[in-house]
Formats: sequence, structure tokens, C-alpha cells
Amino acid sequence: MSGLVHGLYALLLRLLQPLYALRLWRRGRAEPLYRHAIAERFGIYAGASSTGWVWVHAVSLGETRAAAALIEALRVELPGMRLLLTHGTATGREAGAGLLREGDRQVWLPYDTTSATRRFIARFRPVVGVLMETEVWPNLLRAAQQAGVTMVLANARLSERSLRRGQRLDALMRPAAQRIALALAQTETDAQRLREVGALRVEVSGNLKFDMSPEPALLAQGRAWRALLDRDVLLAAVMREGEEAMLLAAWAQQPAPRPLLLIVPRHPQRFDEVAQMIRAAGLTLARRSSWGDTPSADDVRADAWLGDSMREMALYYACAQVALLGGSFAPLGGQNLIEAAACGCPVVMGPHTFNFAEAAELALAAGAAWRVPDMAAGVTVALELLATPARRDQASARAQAFTAQHQGAAHRMAQRIVSLIVPP
Repeated sequence: MSGLVHGLYALLLRLLQPLYALRLWRRGRAEPLYRHAIAERFGIYAGASSTGWVWVHAVSLGETRAAAALIEALRVELPGMRLLLTHGTATGREAGAGLLREGDRQVWLPYDTTSATRRFIARFRPVVGVLMETEVWPNLLRAAQQAGVTMVLANARLSERSLRRGQRLDALMRPAAQRIALALAQTETDAQRLREVGALRVEVSGNLKFDMSPEPALLAQGRAWRALLDRDVLLAAVMREGEEAMLLAAWAQQPAPRPLLLIVPRHPQRFDEVAQMIRAAGLTLARRSSWGDTPSADDVRADAWLGDSMREMALYYACAQVALLGGSFAPLGGQNLIEAAACGCPVVMGPHTFNFAEAAELALAAGAAWRVPDMAAGVTVALELLATPARRDQASARAQAFTAQHQGAAHRMAQRIVSLIVPP
């Protein structure tokens, strides 16, 4: 039965290839990197075949940033390591470029067709493959197994919703999960769910995001911006579609004078749309992209700032005293709150944090976060914290202590991955 289902899956993906190529081209209008090296998406790479790569796949920005700590730990364990870094999104590839050293290579992961994945594995012949977090691709894992490539799922997580989805596709996903040599889960709950979908060897290693270190220069710049302001800063961090409208509606109900509202959308293609929403709400707006190192006097006086830049979240967290956690007010599972805590910025989160369930509960227990039922309540609680400096400063210290307490996953995962590499 599983063979039949896998065959149907492979046929469907093959038939959908033209639509996939069209989607890449369309996304490239807003993000040109999607139009770069499209042939790689179909397993066609420049240059001759090579071998000996340590391959890490980090699909998007969040996984790439988490992978940074693991890659550095792998370099310690494997001096002279040649890294093959793959991605699926433009933001991931852009961020990943900064992780490369001489001799490394960065390419797109191919579309999960039988032929493309086989070409990818044959082209690079990695000594080990590391998939980050949730990237379980049936054809890719089959091609790796057939070529004798050991595959690891690192920083692995599986929400209850994803578990149910995997169980509905059990005939396809169970054989794929069984081809993973080792799953290094973030939590015991994740480990149990991974076993339920078919993973045979699962260990709990912690969450790599606790090992992410905010860039000191960004922290310093954010604090310098805060010093320029004569009011508090409330950050709406990594907002998803629909959440900005909820935020602006709740914000309109707050009496003046209000703090500076700093909104950072999750996706860059929405920057202009969110700017229009802010102006439509009657707020004066300053866009981060309009200044260099220092905002002007007019920017400082604006009602709201739009964080329309990439890879500067640490700057925004350092500038703010409290953050509303994006993705948690709409039923989207929440964004990574660990980065906020590492920057000393306590968070107020909505009811939807299933993507980071244990981290959310740990942050609550540590006094580094608050949970509220909706956006209106979130704005109220955040403003109360801003109005109580002693309580806010205590929460900031607890946030940093919370992240320090849970570090070490990168070292543990790197050691286990290296132990699986078979010498030539």
C-alpha cells in the first residue's frame, strides 16, 4: 500500500512541476532571489560531481538562523569541514550566505521529485545529511537511503496539528520518517510525536534557538535608538497577515500619549501593504529603510515605525522594552520567542503558540512572558508593563536568565551527528 501511495505522490509532483516553476517566477517579482538558479530547483547544478560534503538543509530564515549555532559546533568537531548548505526560501538563502567559509557551497534544495532528488544526491554525495526541524521529504529521504547517505533530523519538532496531518498521510509519511537515521528532538513531547509518525531512533537534545547569540552591534544600535526617544517602545514582532489589523484596531482605543509602536511584519513582500495600513489608521509613519544608522528628528517624532529590513530583529528587540509575539494572535502557532528573551525583551503572546509550545510554557514559568486571550488584551498588558519600569526591568533580567539556562543543544547535536559519519 505504501509503495502505491508513494508512486502516486511522485507522479503528482512530476505533473505539478510547471506550476512550481511558475510560482517561483511569480514570487521573484517581489523577491528576485527566487529567480536565481532555478535549474537547481530541479536537481541541475553547475560543476562536476564531488563528495565529502556535510550537508545541512535549512528551508527558511528561522531554520537558517538556528542552524548557525549547529554549523559552528560541527566545525569544532570536524575541522576543515566542507559545508553544503541548502534552502527553500529567498530569506533563508540570503541569511545563509553569511555562514559560508572558503570551500563551502550554497544551493537550492531540489523540488521533491524522484529524478531531481536523485540528481542532487548523486551530484554532491554527502557524508551526512542534516534536515532542520520539520523537513521530512519522502523522495529526498528515499534517494538518500538508496545512495547510503545517513540522514538526521536536527532540532526536530512536531506540533499536534502536524502529527494529525502526518497520521492522515501515514502510508506516505511513515516510510519517510523511518528512513531518518536519528531524530534529535527539541522536547520529550516532540520526541513522542515523532515516534508516533514512524521515526525509529529519537533522542531529546534541546532547542538550538537557545544557542543563538544576538549580534552585539545590533543590540548596541537598538539601545542607541531607544536613547534617542523620549518615550517607551512597544514592538509588534514578526507579525503575520491579519494581525496588524487587529493591533491597529486595539491601538486606536488607547488614549494619548502612547508609546512608539514598532511593527515588524514576518514577510518582506508585505512591507508596503502594512505601511498603507498604518497610514490609514491615522498614524504618522517612519520606515526603517528610509534611514541609515540613526533616525532623523522627524522619524523620532513619528507615531509608528515600520521595521522593513531583514536580519535586524535583535536591533528591534533591543530598541523595545516589551514585544507582542507575532503568529500567536492568529491561529498560526507563534514565532520564535527565544530570540526576544536572549535580547532581554519580555513578550506578551496570544493563545496560539503550538509551534513553540514548550518554550512558551518555560518562558511563562520563568516570568519572561505573559499569555493573553486576544490582541486587545495583549496591548493592554503590554502597556501596563511599559508603565511599570521596575516590573518590566525584572522581566527583562528573567528573560536573559531563561535563555542562558537552556543553552547547549548545538554541542550535543553536533557530537551525535559526527558520531554517525562513517569514515571513507
